[in-house]
Amino acid sequence: MSAPTLDALLPALIEWLPGQRWFAAKDRTVSEVRLIGQQEITPADAVPAVAHAVIAVSFTDDGPDDRFQLLLGSRPEVSGDLEHAVIGRVADRVVYDGLADGEISRLLLSLIVSDTTVGSLRFVPEPATEAPIVGPGRPLLGEQSNSSVIYGERAIMKLFRRATPGLNPDLELHRALRRENSGEVAPLLGAIEGEIPGDDPDGGVRPMTVAMLQDYAANSADGWSMALTSVRDLLAEGDLRPDEVGGDFAGEAHRLGRTIASVHIELARALGSERLGADGVAAIADWMLERLDLAAGAVDAVAARREDIARVLTGVRAADDGLLVQRVHGDLHLGQTLRTPRGWLAIDFEGEPSRPLDDRVRPDSPLRDVAAMLRSFDYAAFHQLAEWETGNEAPAYLQRRAQEWADRNRSAFCDGYAAIAGTDPRDQMAVLRAYELDKAVYEVLYETRNRPNWLTIPLRSMVRLIDDPDDARDA
Repeated sequence: MSAPTLDALLPALIEWLPGQRWFAAKDRTVSEVRLIGQQEITPADAVPAVAHAVIAVSFTDDGPDDRFQLLLGSRPEVSGDLEHAVIGRVADRVVYDGLADGEISRLLLSLIVSDTTVGSLRFVPEPATEAPIVGPGRPLLGEQSNSSVIYGERAIMKLFRRATPGLNPDLELHRALRRENSGEVAPLLGAIEGEIPGDDPDGGVRPMTVAMLQDYAANSADGWSMALTSVRDLLAEGDLRPDEVGGDFAGEAHRLGRTIASVHIELARALGSERLGADGVAAIADWMLERLDLAAGAVDAVAARREDIARVLTGVRAADDGLLVQRVHGDLHLGQTLRTPRGWLAIDFEGEPSRPLDDRVRPDSPLRDVAAMLRSFDYAAFHQLAEWETGNEAPAYLQRRAQEWADRNRSAFCDGYAAIAGTDPRDQMAVLRAYELDKAVYEVLYETRNRPNWLTIPLRSMVRLIDDPDDARDA
């Protein structure tokens, strides 16, 4: 697909983009799509023809543009499994999302294995690894911010949909953990690296991560699904305690805490750590207060408690000898973990994709990840109750049982973390509470905008973290 062909596709993209799960601006109306970079991977007349494209998307609200990556395939005609992936017809070709095409995913894997460069794209295997030579990949359903294909239950390739200059943190941290021979992540096998036009006036280009390839954790279950099953088992019982129910999750929460502590130790060993002084800690507190003010400007419940929240957030300054910071996961929750037959794995180290890259790679306290996981246990506990019939609140006894589940698993996670880290996150309770409340405030804003039915979950936690500083649930 030549540049003129791709240019002709741009009007069709305006209609196609909002329907994609990974399109991160569904609440905005697209006004224009521009092609800012392209690289043909095969000749334009091949069947299928394959190209990588970077597009800039503008919106009617005059807000900032977004940039996305596309992997495009084209054929004279398509049928069957490719019909749902069609973007539009250009001249004598039908253009579609190339990740839906098994022939294209097979080609990408072979290019990585053979360490091939095609124009500005570098298909790079990891040193001393043997990527599996298997058949075509099949798209992984259910992802949102990125798109992946699975190769024969042996490997998975993730295409990063946001086009961001620089090394993607997911690839960077997997490479760092691979150097530490980490058993807490799926081994990295390779990557696709490219270029993106920079923001400099001289029109230069900057490196960009296109995709990464790693072992596929076959026969695994994600932590979120496992936790929800455990909660359902508890709520279905009449009067049993969480530890008496067959689906008790506390043992897994303890093992998960050990895994996350191991990841933090390995990241610190690979990439270093430092102890922030008063100025550095104050900068973290200021960032939290900025996010608070953003939420307070949009949500009345946050605005009403703004000063009380700020008081808790400034507790991040309570570390006796400064705050130890390092590279962390940055967007940790139960859905970013996999339980395999051999143990837990942490996945998706990209951080919050909507945040600027500089923010996502900035060293932070490991307590940010711990606090985020504690928030995830609360979400799992109350998720089913949040879906209660509209206009009615779940019965109080079910709310108490859900809270019992959250308390038990939050505690088990911290116990497991402390067993490996050598320090208990609850020993820095003021700092941990600050990070957890910061996360809860962010969640209140997110749920207000996206899932109002779930708003009660972070609101409940926000009030608890403000009003019950010594509550055992915080421990």
